[in-house]
Amino acid sequence: MLGVLSSASLTLVLGGSPASFTAHCGNGSAAKALAFPGSSGINRRQLLIKSSVTSTSRTTPAFRIAVAAMDSDQLSPDNKQAKKYYFVVANAKFMLDEEEHFKELLFERLRNYGERNKEQDFWLVIEPKFLEKFPDITKRLRRPAVALVSTNGSWITFMKLRLDRVLSDSYEADSPEEALASNPTTLEFEKPENWVAPYPKYEFGWWEPFLPTGLKEAKV
Repeated sequence: MLGVLSSASLTLVLGGSPASFTAHCGNGSAAKALAFPGSSGINRRQLLIKSSVTSTSRTTPAFRIAVAAMDSDQLSPDNKQAKKYYFVVANAKFMLDEEEHFKELLFERLRNYGERNKEQDFWLVIEPKFLEKFPDITKRLRRPAVALVSTNGSWITFMKLRLDRVLSDSYEADSPEEALASNPTTLEFEKPENWVAPYPKYEFGWWEPFLPTGLKEAKV
């Protein structure tokens, strides 16, 4: 535990010229009085306080304090940095009903994340709102569209190469809700009369575990 602070001698640097003043402290509290030469032109960006304070307790060694002025906007909790999201996108029938390996790739990654207790960082977004920012992409898409979105850019690059017939880009958003927002739509895929593939046809709605939390598409 810190001992009782008796006094501190400090140096105030104003515009490169040092000026001494004294802070009197008691019972471990902050300085209650500061005495220094008056100046009406103190620039808060140039304020630098250095002190050498000695504790009266024998068990607590002397310590030094350096205090630098900081702009108030640097401390604001609202000053958040936007997060970057990466995506591949194609029409819904290709992504959810035709691509042979897409379902297996997503479920394998989800299983791997579960084994490692890793938070999911990839989602499927049906008719994503962020496509409004990409007119060059939307004019090449059949609708409805489905995007695979992730904060992992390297994995999205891999998925673009793996899926081949997809378009890719990235964008920034202030929150997951903004990044993964979607427009209401109804999905409907025609069932083939003759299914000749050696594996069973994908069941409708297999993609629901990969939708953003709380979103479910109505089955048709």
